[in-house]
Amino acid sequence: MMEPVMVLSRISFLSGRSRCRIALALALLLAVVGGTLLAGRLQAEDAPSDGDAIGSGTLLLSGKGVAESLPAVRLGTDMDVTVSGPVARVRVTQAFRNTSDRWMEATYLYPLPEDGAVDSLKMVVGDRVIVGHIKRRAEAREIYEKARERGQKAGLVEAERPNMFRNSVANVGPGETVLIQIEYQAPVRQVSGEFALRLPLVVGPRYVPAKATAENPARPEAAVAKDIDEVTAPLAAPALGKGLNPVSITVHLAPGFVPANLISPYHRIAVSDDGAQARTIRLADGTVPADRDFELRWRSASADPTLSLFRQALDGKDYVMASIVPPARLPQGKAPPREMVFVIDNSGSMGGQSMDAAKESLRHALDTLRPEDRFNVIRFDDTMTQLFEQSVPATPEQIATARRFTEGLEANGGTEMLPALKAALVDSTPGDAPNNERGVRQVIFLTDGDLSNEKDMMAEIAAHGGRSRVFMVGIGSAPNTFLMRRMAEAGRGTYTNIGDGTEVNAKMTALLDRLKAPVARDLTVTVDGAPLDFTPRHLPDLYAGEPLVLLGQAQNLSGRLTVSGMIGDKPWSQTVDLSAAVDSPAVARLWANRRVAEIEAARAAGETEDDQADGQIAELGLAYSLVTSQTSLVAVDETPTRPAGARLTREELPLLLPAGWDFDTLFNGAAAHATPPAAGAEAGEADAITLPRTATGYMALVEKGGLALLLGVALLLAGTRRKARA
Repeated sequence: MMEPVMVLSRISFLSGRSRCRIALALALLLAVVGGTLLAGRLQAEDAPSDGDAIGSGTLLLSGKGVAESLPAVRLGTDMDVTVSGPVARVRVTQAFRNTSDRWMEATYLYPLPEDGAVDSLKMVVGDRVIVGHIKRRAEAREIYEKARERGQKAGLVEAERPNMFRNSVANVGPGETVLIQIEYQAPVRQVSGEFALRLPLVVGPRYVPAKATAENPARPEAAVAKDIDEVTAPLAAPALGKGLNPVSITVHLAPGFVPANLISPYHRIAVSDDGAQARTIRLADGTVPADRDFELRWRSASADPTLSLFRQALDGKDYVMASIVPPARLPQGKAPPREMVFVIDNSGSMGGQSMDAAKESLRHALDTLRPEDRFNVIRFDDTMTQLFEQSVPATPEQIATARRFTEGLEANGGTEMLPALKAALVDSTPGDAPNNERGVRQVIFLTDGDLSNEKDMMAEIAAHGGRSRVFMVGIGSAPNTFLMRRMAEAGRGTYTNIGDGTEVNAKMTALLDRLKAPVARDLTVTVDGAPLDFTPRHLPDLYAGEPLVLLGQAQNLSGRLTVSGMIGDKPWSQTVDLSAAVDSPAVARLWANRRVAEIEAARAAGETEDDQADGQIAELGLAYSLVTSQTSLVAVDETPTRPAGARLTREELPLLLPAGWDFDTLFNGAAAHATPPAAGAEAGEADAITLPRTATGYMALVEKGGLALLLGVALLLAGTRRKARA
């Protein structure tokens, strides 16, 4: 490398204009070199010992691209929902329209409720309807790929996560539209007399943790690559706006009673009567962009229902669904002292409205602490900070310190949740301490949960949860409800969603009121008739207004079912006559879907080997025609349509950024300039695009810039010398 002193000695012999040009170049060079040296020192101090600058993880889109122009295949979605009692049946029709002059294959990453049971696939081509069939995952993929290569139209539905599915359609001809229609059912949720239906409309960008971290040193590179392939999709640049992925929604509501107080907090709706106890709800705007979840809430116009009992007979077996709500009364007397650990996510995905809502939620929670309580605050992105070494008394001074800490939080970096979870579960109270000293230990997470390693979280809670109760507060317009609910279930807590800042006070007040004491604990279920295989097998604590929803299978449904437990220091029980159950066509698949979730939870807790879990899940998927991690739905049109020799172009359709997310905060402004795959790129070409990561290799870029500047100076000197000789 040419020394700067040598360059200066030669500059003095040049003309004034040349000296100015070279001085400017040299100033830039010195800035780059100085920055490189400083950055090198900082990197040497802060970098992991393995020196891997990308070792902190990958933000969502590696290998996918940012779409800055409309895709060749346009997508429109229609959702038709029928709510019957406690169950919603949802029909999702996606229209894939090829606007190009090429034969196309399109894939789309699609969100569903984490407890939704997908059981039907139809592909509509012109006037032909092709019905899909459930197969083992590998077999379904093989059938689809063979049909694709033969030029046959084919559709495939695969589960990447319990709340994330990938729809694929092959051989859509120029100017042609192919419809892919799936159906699923999901339970309606009930809390404190309010019923809610939530329809996810967009998958939030997921953070993929590094291949190896101090907390998970055995995470293999293959697992990282698999996560990236499963949970990532192209992201639409904000300029594409609302014209991408429009959605229409119609809900036929028949809850079994007169509904009242119908609201949709995140969308404008139009409601019309459809009989005494039925309503039809549509989007007031006709269609909306797929950038936030849709939610519908309602109550009963009369007294709140406290019990619902449904049954289904299928293939010689009986299935039952019972929803039992304990009396909504808290134990008398003063609530025991609590240890409350608040964990707040300040990663890049929380940028914008989500960070504001999370900070406001934490401030609200801090204001409810009592002098006899203890607390701590942990914040995390791809680093972690504990405000105090361990929980401290909730004195005014300590609370003021926590409020100042909260005010200073800014969204940035990756979503490394596992270290924060490990720290939050550390219980410093001795195990042999008296109960009046141990009190209640509650861990409250404030996060959007948009990460890919959900199983690591559940495994950690199963291994080290102890007496802690884990409560998840999902922040934002499209949180990862699968992670939230599973962590809450594993931690014997609850899940609350705060969709935007206007809900903070009401939602946090209701949650913190429920956390004062469990309404019912130490629950057991007994049946005095035929044996009942029910789920969940590990019964949770129930908090104010929350029902216990049991799903069971029996050879012959009979007898009485009794739920018993403690409310405060008093025993409580409720008995139902199973013969009084009302017929419903949805119970069997809901039971099977819940059983799959239990098997996955047992796998995460290390109670079941992978091979055994995979086999059990596959058997359930095949027996009940469900899409699971081991089974998929595939549909093939037997008539080839793509002409021999015509090439097939693959396109992965982009997702909108969830409403309220900040694009520049999420990607540090870099992803907006990433080069998208050209519309109509041949199959495989799109996969070559690489996007920014949360830890970029900026040092290499700086060094290249320095070399380029030196080369420019050398060329300028050579040119000036030639002119002087001339």
